[in-house]
Amino acid sequence: MHYHWNWGIFFQQVSSSDDTFFNWLMIGLGWTLAVSLSAWVIGLILGSIMGVLRTVPNRKLAFIGTAWVELFRNIPILVQLILWFFVVPELLPERLGLWVKQDMPAKEFITAVLALSLFTSSRIAEQVRAGIQSLSRGQSYAGLAMGFTQAQTYRYVILPMAFRIIIPPLTSEFMNTFKNSAVSFAIGVWDLTFVSRQMVEESGGQVIETLTAATVLYFLCALAANRLMYVIENRSRVPGLIVAK
Repeated sequence: MHYHWNWGIFFQQVSSSDDTFFNWLMIGLGWTLAVSLSAWVIGLILGSIMGVLRTVPNRKLAFIGTAWVELFRNIPILVQLILWFFVVPELLPERLGLWVKQDMPAKEFITAVLALSLFTSSRIAEQVRAGIQSLSRGQSYAGLAMGFTQAQTYRYVILPMAFRIIIPPLTSEFMNTFKNSAVSFAIGVWDLTFVSRQMVEESGGQVIETLTAATVLYFLCALAANRLMYVIENRSRVPGLIVAK
């Protein structure tokens, strides 16, 4: 294998701009963080709502939650991204569709966040549902017996305990959000994956160095998410909690 190693490539200037390859990586990291964190916050909110709807006695609301999960969970994230970016604008009224395609600011970023947050919310909804249903029904009865409404029982009794239970799977989902954000390169978002491809072309084929750097940055993002959720889990743990039907 006659490969020309050049680990100093990151500090060399890009021939087509005034930036260095290291600056490109930092730009890619910034966009990856922006897409991932935005999608995580929106996905967590929507997923929590849909997860709750799946457990309420009202069949219509439960159907909405179930339909949401089945729709967005069973379509690959890349397909959803392409549908939102290329297909949905064509289905909108002509003037609105033209604005979305030509004039909407940060179209690529908004589309990536939208697709990723909807996909993530469907997975979080299942975790929230499982957390709620793992609790003893006595907790719900106790809340209602104290005079709480159904909404108040969820707010003050059920959800605080359910979220403590599902922190481990939420941790995995948070880490997956950073990895899933890599698909946003397909619509032109300057994330780490997009920048890596550009760096390989501009550097004359320094594939190993470029992909190694991108891999390390993705790893550090996921590791930071893991450690943050670990701290939250430790601080929110209830000593002696036993979950049973």
